[in-house]
Order: sequence, then structure tokens, then C-alpha cells
Amino acid sequence: MKDKSFGNGYDLSLSVAFFKKWKTLLIVVFLVALAVSVGISFLVTPRYMSTAVIFPTNSNRISKAIMDYHYSLDFMDYGIERDCEYAIQILSSQTMQRAVAEHFNLIEHYGIAADDPHKFFKLDEMYASYINVRRTDYLGVKITVQDVDPVWAADIANYMADYYDTLCHELHHSRAVDAYAIMDEVCRNVEQDLHAIEDTLRAHPQYAVSSQQLIADKSKELATLQTRATQRKVDMNNEVSYKFWLDHATPADKKCYPKRIIIALLGSFGTLAMCILVLLLVDYRRKTVQPTDAQ
Repeated sequence: MKDKSFGNGYDLSLSVAFFKKWKTLLIVVFLVALAVSVGISFLVTPRYMSTAVIFPTNSNRISKAIMDYHYSLDFMDYGIERDCEYAIQILSSQTMQRAVAEHFNLIEHYGIAADDPHKFFKLDEMYASYINVRRTDYLGVKITVQDVDPVWAADIANYMADYYDTLCHELHHSRAVDAYAIMDEVCRNVEQDLHAIEDTLRAHPQYAVSSQQLIADKSKELATLQTRATQRKVDMNNEVSYKFWLDHATPADKKCYPKRIIIALLGSFGTLAMCILVLLLVDYRRKTVQPTDAQ
């Protein structure tokens, strides 16, 4: 008779006998688990996914890109890796999250009770689960949103891309205001020095040569400072887009979750595996108890 064994002497006929013995039960368990899993998959609320893709610009200072002929980067070029990382940080920030949550009333939309003491923690968890920002392979930024409403998913993704410009402008505007105030004060001080030198020249013509040189130097310094102040004023008063649109988010016409076939297969085969384990334990228990009873 042929020896039905393999590996370390395991007898394959034992497995065949086990499945023959419990075949009917295993088939019933599998079919019931499959039916239950399919039913559960239809009870899960479907979610839809929308994606917006943008490219950050290479320069956040329009004045330097347009007014300074020494500037080496073109204002119309795409951003470098650093600009992409900045964009991801801004889009993933708590400031962006709070703006999105307030604009779309996500606490209510996600079914979180307004009087829940942990509502913001729950909001953070759900926001992180449904909204994702990551870099593409070509230095773009992809904003992916999942929601039970396909229109909401698209609207949230587009809003985040639009509000990115607002946040960038606020950051640079506050910086430009401070810089302009400093430059304006420095310009006034240089102007005062220039007027003082001119007064000295009028009062003491014998110092004309040295005074004129000082006036020329101060005038050159003042012109440079005024140019920089003008650049800061341009940065302060102009709102430009800090991104290039590649893809606007559109409402999805097909759900992305749940994958019913995956739920059905995992549920049915998982239940079948548990059933086999229980039956093996039952058989093992019987074999160990029977010799003891016989004694």
C-alpha cells in the first residue's frame, strides 16, 4: 500500500478523513458565513472618493520674480521639491483642518454629538481617515477625500486647494507688512541723513567735495531701499495664486468602499477557518479523553 505521507512523516490520509467526516458541516458553515458576509456588506454605508491635484509654484514672492532682473527663477515655472513639501505641510495643518471642519460643519456631517466632550478628538480621527494629502511622483500634490456624499467629497477637495492660496497669502502678507514697515522706517532715516548732509553743504560750501560724495552714496542707498520697500509693498497688496491647477475634483459615480467581494470572501473563509480550528480541537479532545475513560 502506498504511504500517503510527506514532510516530517505527516499522514495526509488523516486530513482527508477529517474533511470527509465534517464535510457537510463545513459546507453549511461556509455558505451561511458567505450569506451573512454579503448581507453585512450591503449594510455598510458606501463612501465615494474624489481627488484634486495641484502643482505648487516655484516662487511665493511675485515682486522678486517680476521686478528683479537678477532673479534666476521664472515666475511661471513649477515648484521644486521644497515648495511641494511646504504645500503638503500647509494642506495637512490644523489650521486647514479647522477651516474645512467649520466651512462644511464636519462635526454634524460625521454624526458627532455637539455636546460630546471628545468631539474634537473624534473629528481629528475621522478627518485623518477620510482626507489624505500626499506628494505625487512628479512634485505635484494630491488631495484625496472620501465621503458618503460624492458631491461633498469633491467640494471638500476643491475647497482645500482653494483655501491653500488663502493661507499662503495670509502667511506672506503678515510677513510683507512687517518687512514693509521696517523698510519704510529705514528709508525715512536715510532721507533724514540725506537732508542733514544737504543742509551741511549749504552751510559749509568748503566741504562741497566730501559732501557731494556723501550725498551720492546716500542717494544710491536710498534708491536701493526704496526699491526693496516697493517690492514688499507689491507682496503686501497683491493676491496671486500659489499653485497651478492640474485636476479639479469631480463627484465620483462609483463607490470606493466597501469592496463587497472582499468582505464576503474574508468573512466566509475566516469563519470556515475558525470552524476547522474548533473541530480539530474537538477531535483532539475526544482522542485524549477516550483512553482515560477506558482505563
